[in-house]
Amino acid sequence: MVTDHPNRERYDRLEPDPVIEAYKQDLDRTLLRENLTRSVTDRVTNLIALQRLAAEGRAAGERAARER
Repeated sequence: MVTDHPNRERYDRLEPDPVIEAYKQDLDRTLLRENLTRSVTDRVTNLIALQRLAAEGRAAGERAARER
């Protein structure tokens, strides 16, 4: 519940979205909290590394598809 928001009454009346609630039950919030303890620079560095890994994975998949 939002306690100090100017539209608190509106938020209190909103019904939870069942799709969002279904995803939330499988979400490990400890990883999110841990990431938020890092500096912005560290988070951006990790994001860049993740993007590089994704690009390498795509390239490997494309190479494997061409070799078939």
